[in-house]
Amino acid sequence: MTDPQHTTSQTQDAPPTRSAQEVADDVVARVLARAGATLHAGGTVHSSYDGDQLELEERTSLRRVAGLSTELQDVTEVEYRQLRLEKVVLVGVWGSGTVTDAEISLRELAQLAETAGSQVLDGLLQRRQKPDPGTYLGSGKAAELATLVAAVGADTVVVDGDLAPSQRRALEDIVRVKVIDRTALILDIFAQHAKSREGKAQVELAQLEYLLPRLRGWGDSMSRQAGGQVGGAAAGMGSRGPGETKIELDRRRIRNRMAKLRREIAAMEPGRVTKRASRKKHAIPSVAIAGYTNAGKSSLLNRLTHAGVLVENALFATLDPTVRRAETVDGRVYTLADTVGFVRALPHQLVEAFRSTLEEVADADLILHVVDASHPDPEGQISAVRHVFADIPGAMDVPEIIVLNKADLATPEAIARLRSREVHSIVVSAHSGEGIEELQALIADQLPRPGVSVDLVVPYDRGDLISRVHEHGDIQSEEHTGDGTAIRARVDAGLAAELEAAAQPRP
Repeated sequence: MTDPQHTTSQTQDAPPTRSAQEVADDVVARVLARAGATLHAGGTVHSSYDGDQLELEERTSLRRVAGLSTELQDVTEVEYRQLRLEKVVLVGVWGSGTVTDAEISLRELAQLAETAGSQVLDGLLQRRQKPDPGTYLGSGKAAELATLVAAVGADTVVVDGDLAPSQRRALEDIVRVKVIDRTALILDIFAQHAKSREGKAQVELAQLEYLLPRLRGWGDSMSRQAGGQVGGAAAGMGSRGPGETKIELDRRRIRNRMAKLRREIAAMEPGRVTKRASRKKHAIPSVAIAGYTNAGKSSLLNRLTHAGVLVENALFATLDPTVRRAETVDGRVYTLADTVGFVRALPHQLVEAFRSTLEEVADADLILHVVDASHPDPEGQISAVRHVFADIPGAMDVPEIIVLNKADLATPEAIARLRSREVHSIVVSAHSGEGIEELQALIADQLPRPGVSVDLVVPYDRGDLISRVHEHGDIQSEEHTGDGTAIRARVDAGLAAELEAAAQPRP
């Protein structure tokens, strides 16, 4: 017979089991405790290499639009690039994966919402195997969300996932405020941050691709089509027959606009191709800085080149690629290109729209894959970036250096774990300068070297060729003689041909 006293003791010693909802509530509480850190408490820390950062003040002043209403309305009439989220409630579904994965994903959604210019008021995380096909959350949890939204006074719900048009409409009908999914949120950030003509065109194309299947009609008042007696007697003669509904008209206009944007983007591509071809002609190696958003790519570019590009503690601060000139420690010239950051489940509309820009990565001679070593899940970020690389033809064939950035904030255990996983890696801090000299030496070692050996005398009136050898070649010896400059070096094939054509015979 079991001893009741012993049974009671065992029960008291065993840790109490927690329900999935209690665990989910704890996740939301931890995310909310860090809310606001993206743009406020954490701030943006700059180094002397970042320059004056004049663009940052302008961007900050335009981040919020006071009094802009986001009440439920016909979303077909809203231009997403003009949307400013203000008071939001986050919604997530925790299906497969650990609770840590769910927390990281919801925390990233909060950072995205804050980067778009909103204030995170509350959140809701539901444990279920897969989203409900009707309302994403299920009727009971959707009703709970509606109560939460009304209680905190939110005007927007942001869902951590992709909503089908029917799911978004059904959820809006229940919560009675605007509902936006993760893709729409990312598109809004891109719309706010795009500066160049090409960047704006790429963002608009991605927005229209997202909007096209989400157009909704609003009853007979939207119709331009009667069709037989459908219009009723009041329609009268001349109103019957084939026509075009408002939604069909909108779709046709959107498709026409998308076709025009694609032509504009294609027309801009030759300029970029010409620049790349010019660099290849002069054998200038190129290095692409790529990585997860907010990993410190722009800070690293500033540290290596004093470019002074915008640095901000926010997601997707950089959209327009920046190319700067740099030199290796042994004097060889190369280019550094700062590219748009990636994110988990990057919307396919953006990958397609920015494909021409992402080709900078595929055409590079070396990729500096920047990783935030202080992030809770750097391995997941590395995997997400390589997943995007796989969608860019040729990108996976380019040599890659894993740059573990923010070493001054990361734990030694995290750095040791990452270095054991990624053999070709280096630890740096773009802010403090730790490891930068080692990185520059590694870049010089990994960049392709000129492949043709020359040993000749160049006349003094062709000093331009000697200058190019100094800039792009690998000089072994140089001597000034009576006939010209005797030089022994390794250069690219094109420069070697020009040198041989101009050279004097060796005495």
